[in-house]
This record gives sequence, structure tokens and C-alpha cells, in this order.
Amino acid sequence: MTEEFSASRSSLPRFRQPTVADLCVQTVAVKSSVSNIDVWDLFTKHRELVSLPVVEGNAPIGLICRNIFMSQMSKLYHREVFGKKSCIAFMDKEPLIVDADMSIEALAFRAVEFGERALADGFLVTRDGVLCGVGFGLDLMNVVANLQAEKNRQIMQSIDYASVIQMAMLRTSNVALAESIEDAQLVWQPRDVVGGDFYHFSRHADGWFAAIADCTGHGVPGAFMTLIASAELAKALHHSGPRDPATLLSAVNCGIKEVLGQTGGQEHKVKSNDGMDAAFLWFDHATRKLAFAGARIAMLVLDPLKDNYEIIDGERMGVGYVESPLDFKWANKIVDVAPGSLLFVTTDGLVDQIGGPKEIAFGKRRIRECLMAQRSRTTKEIGTALLDEFQAWQDRQQRRDDVTFFCVRP
Repeated sequence: MTEEFSASRSSLPRFRQPTVADLCVQTVAVKSSVSNIDVWDLFTKHRELVSLPVVEGNAPIGLICRNIFMSQMSKLYHREVFGKKSCIAFMDKEPLIVDADMSIEALAFRAVEFGERALADGFLVTRDGVLCGVGFGLDLMNVVANLQAEKNRQIMQSIDYASVIQMAMLRTSNVALAESIEDAQLVWQPRDVVGGDFYHFSRHADGWFAAIADCTGHGVPGAFMTLIASAELAKALHHSGPRDPATLLSAVNCGIKEVLGQTGGQEHKVKSNDGMDAAFLWFDHATRKLAFAGARIAMLVLDPLKDNYEIIDGERMGVGYVESPLDFKWANKIVDVAPGSLLFVTTDGLVDQIGGPKEIAFGKRRIRECLMAQRSRTTKEIGTALLDEFQAWQDRQQRRDDVTFFCVRP
């Protein structure tokens, strides 16, 4: 009596967006003059009938739900009282009626607005006012679920490939670091497939330059910001060279603000207020002096001849944000690096991770204690120990942010 509908992905059209017509199932319909006893016979004979459209001419005027109708007609004396009367007595006079060309997405919104009757009893499908058939809530839910799964698959494929691009951008820095410094560890762990942290490393005849940055957000928005920030850093390096980290921070600050239109101040109500926290480092081989400029990121220095560590603070000003002045000048902090010294820089993803028995942040103290306890080991061993402690602390808690840190013995 009714055609069987398959809501599997293979049954949906491949080269166009599915419409209500793809959910439409042809079925028998009855005229309003048909008696209830005739409808009873139809439902009894065709047990697959869930709902029965009622028409005048070719236009639907109502829908008889099998369960409601059979329940009412099974009551004592109801068949005798209502059997010969018109079937409109038990029909839904205001069913959901939709056009066959309506999109599945629009139908889903209509069905939700209409209420549970549309999902439980089904809906009527018409074209130019003429009945085409019926659709069912379960089929609609299956198709919506399949469409959503397909969208998610396509999105994840795009993000996975974006991850390939992002890692390819970092590959040059990885190669340069491996070829330049024997004892160095750079850990980059995005919270999602792609991340909002990035790094840059380049070697030169007289020294090396390193940058660690934490852009606004994580995931796809954060990854977009890394593209902007790394491009601005590349331009600044080309123009100014690597030996003045503070000047580079200022240049990147101006570049990000101009690209995102964040130069007008708060009064212009700009939609974007994005930027990054960063640490830029230049190490000179001949003098063993390190120039450090930080934007809300500090550097930890462990001198092998000293019992404690030294903290080199960055400025309390982010890079590129609306509130960051266009003419803000960062300062270079010059550090004499004794042979065997350990330098450590991290983004806040390591610091802010919630975990432990009290579900509090991992914090700076635990990082520093771990570094002090492991200071005599190689940077790779130090990085591994720190990550082990960090992951044990995180335990079953969700990762809150991207994690990036740079540990090096120049």
C-alpha cells in the first residue's frame, strides 16, 4: 500500500541538496465522504498504514492517525455510533502540509515548530496544492542525522588537511632547530586538530632567532590567527632582521592591527579584538648574550652555577589587540647566558590546565619545580618529564588550550 523509504545516505541524491520530495512516500488517500467503518477496514487490511490522508478533489484537508483512530473506534459502541459517519470525525484537521520542493533543513525547522504531531503522525507532501504522498518523522530524523554526519565528515576532512598545511608551515623551523642546536626541545600540542599556538626558529651566521606565540583562540579560529601572525612576523623579519626582538614585536603588533582593522580604538566598535601573547628571542653566538622581548610571556633561566632560577618577565601588553597601542614599544631584556644554562618559555596552555585532586590549574610553580628537579638532564628528557607530570595532572579533565613550550641549552 505504501512504498518503503530508505533513509540511508546512499538513497539520497548525490548531486543536489535533498528536498521533501526525497522523503515523500506514495500512499492511498480517502475522500472526506468515506465512512469511518471503511477507514477501519483499510487500517485492518493494510497494517503498514501509519497515517491516512483525507482529500477533497486532489487537495489534502486532513490526516487520520492510525493509532488515534483505532483507539477511538475500539471503544464501546463507537463503531456503532460513528461507523457510518464521515471519516473527518477523527482526522487531524490541521496537519503539517509542506511543498515537495522545500529543503530538508527548512522542513526540520517547520516540524520542530509544529510540534510532536509532525514527528509522530507524519506530514503531508504536496506539489502545486495536489497531494503527492506522506512523510514520516523517523525518516526525517534519519535523513537529518545523515546529512549532519556528512557535513561533519566534510568539515573534519577540511580541518585534517588544514592541519597538514599548518604543520608544513612549522617544518622549516623544526629543521632549522635540529640543525642549529644539539640540546633543544620544542613541544607543540594543539588542543584540537589545528591550533592557535605557533613557533618560528631560524639560524644565522652569528646566532639564532626563536619565537613562541599564543594567538587568540584555538581550533580553526586560532589557526587562522596563526596564519596572520606568522605572515606578519615573516614580513618584520625580512624588513628588520632577527637581532632586535622588541622591534619585531612592535612591527607584528602594527601588522595584526592593520590586517584586522583594529587601529581605530574601542570607539569604532570593531568586530575583531584578536592578537597574541608572544616571546621573541635572539641569541648571539660570539657574546653569548640573549635579547628577550615578551608580550605577556616570561622566560625562565636556570644558570648551572646558581641554585635558583631567574625569571625574565615580558611586558604586560598583548600584541595586536584593540587595547594595544599602535605605537607601543616593547623592551629588549639582555641576558648573559652562561654555558650549560637552561632557557624555558611556555604559552599559558601548560599553566592554566585544570586537574589534580582539587581540580585547579597546573600553575607556574609546578612547572618551575619540575624544571629544577630535572635541570641536569637533557632538554628532551626534561620535556618528557614535564609532559608526563602535566598529563598525570590533567588526568580525565579535558584539555583547555593548546600547549607549546621551548626548552633549550644554547
